[in-house]
Amino acid sequence: MPGKQGDEKLSSLRAHHALNPRPEDVTDEAFRSGNPFFDARDLVQVKYEMLRRVEVDGLPAKRAAALFGFSRPSFYQAREAFRRGGLPGLLPQRPGPRRAHKFTEEVLGFLEAVLSEDPTLRPGELARMVRERLGLTVHPRSIERALGRARKGGRREKA
Repeated sequence: MPGKQGDEKLSSLRAHHALNPRPEDVTDEAFRSGNPFFDARDLVQVKYEMLRRVEVDGLPAKRAAALFGFSRPSFYQAREAFRRGGLPGLLPQRPGPRRAHKFTEEVLGFLEAVLSEDPTLRPGELARMVRERLGLTVHPRSIERALGRARKGGRREKA
């Protein structure tokens, strides 16, 4: 898809982590036909078409996986993700931690205790104190977010 529309789609696929890292491995005839509807760069479309070829066209899973550039276990993972979540289930999960894993009750308790003694402490100072006292490196912005979540959850009174 050359031109502005193709650039926009490419940017969107990247932004949603849905850019197929190996579009050249997709050898299914629909994607090699030149029809612009079929885009081997679109990971969700590729996975969906792979599943459709098995479920509707009766292609064996092993063959479909090969045609679409996946392993057989990846085919079964995609099928399960689709069964659980439909098309959105085929979107790749975002990389990185799913939650604020460093902000345990102990860390939040420490931050709240320190702030109750001196509410003027800035996030940078709090990050330094956490590093010195608890041996944990956290970003000041992460501290701001964690304390904001704790306030919304009722853990802390608003100052």
